[in-house]
This record gives sequence, structure tokens and C-alpha cells, in this order.
Amino acid sequence: MDEAFTGIEQKLGITAACRLTGRSRATHYRRPKPPPVREPRRPQLQPSALKPEERAAVLELMNNAEYAELPPAQIWARELDAGRYHCSVSTMYRPARTRAVR
Repeated sequence: MDEAFTGIEQKLGITAACRLTGRSRATHYRRPKPPPVREPRRPQLQPSALKPEERAAVLELMNNAEYAELPPAQIWARELDAGRYHCSVSTMYRPARTRAVR
């Protein structure tokens, strides 16, 4: 098919050759180019992400018998009422996804 297309393209031009063969011009221009070589993405930590020891402290707090059955938003509110701030509510949900069930 590519050889036939090349023969038609040389005589009639790319637009006419694409119309006759039913090939998209975008496909025609994309085929000769190899796909770009991409390096695998490295996971990037947010600057405000919890450090492993802070994450462990939040998990320990959430697994505490007093808070074990509460959602992270209620734990956060109760800790804030007690004058303790560990992290934001949304940040508490991340370790909660991996929280061990007791």
C-alpha cells in the first residue's frame, strides 16, 4: 500500500493521493516520523507532602482506639479543637487510604 501511495503521490501530489487512497493527510505526515523517545516519568513529591515520620504519626493517630471509627475530617476537627494541628484535612485522607484495619 505504501509503495502504491508513493507512486500516486509523486504523480498527483499528497492531497490527491490521500483522497484517492482514503488515507488521512495527518496519517501520511505522521508515518515517516518515528515516535519521540520519552523518558519514564519520575514520581515527584510535593514540597508540602508529609515526611515518612509525619505520615506514621498521622496513621498512628487515626488508628488510635478513640479515632479508629471516625472519618479523617472528624479526626482533624477534634484534634484542631484540642489545639493540635498535624496536616490539612485533604492530606489526612492520603494515609487513610492505606490505613490498616484493626
